[in-house]
Amino acid sequence: MSKILFVMTGVDYWTLADGTRHPTGFWAEEAVAPYEAFKAAGHQIVVATPGGVAPTVDKGSLAAEYNGGQENADRVAGVLAAATELQHPISLADVNLDDYAAVYYPGGHGPMEDLAVDADSGKLLTLALKSGKPLGVVCHGPAALLAAEQDGVNAFAGYRVAAFTNAEETQSGLADKAKWLLQDRLTEAGVQVQVGEPWAPHIVVDRNLVTGQNPASSAPLATELLKSLG
Repeated sequence: MSKILFVMTGVDYWTLADGTRHPTGFWAEEAVAPYEAFKAAGHQIVVATPGGVAPTVDKGSLAAEYNGGQENADRVAGVLAAATELQHPISLADVNLDDYAAVYYPGGHGPMEDLAVDADSGKLLTLALKSGKPLGVVCHGPAALLAAEQDGVNAFAGYRVAAFTNAEETQSGLADKAKWLLQDRLTEAGVQVQVGEPWAPHIVVDRNLVTGQNPASSAPLATELLKSLG
């Protein structure tokens, strides 16, 4: 049994261009689908957040329309409620990468607020990339890649990734309210964003980095990470 590190947002809001706070957190499916896959494969999960605060689920992500109906929405909520790892995270500052076989970053708009500028997360991502260990990042999780910068150079520059696209942000109704868009900022950092169809599963594998575009990509991303773990 290996240990897999879940690095998650520690905030429950995303500051918009006009200064208002949009309620958010992590996206349920992006945590639950990999969580269930990794646990079913016999792996142990450890959650880390900035400051060790318990992560908050985006309440919108628990709606029936995003979970294929109310029955599954209730099941997802139940998984989150029973996941003690989420209730007792460690601080990102205390993470020792040597303790883990793989690292996974779920999304939700929360990472746009904290992980995008978190130095501890940026260092961890840089180390994970260099280590060759499987590194999975999905949806808005790639916002964290923006903090993996040293002397003006992003550690992921030149890598091919999937991430939440401008088209999806526009269709979600938040693009014109955002301070910045994830696809644009990653491109500016030298990261090569590979765009798939909006809302359809789309993962990109580049060396030990596995990225997914949207919530629907989280389950296939978990499958790919498990393959990498052997």
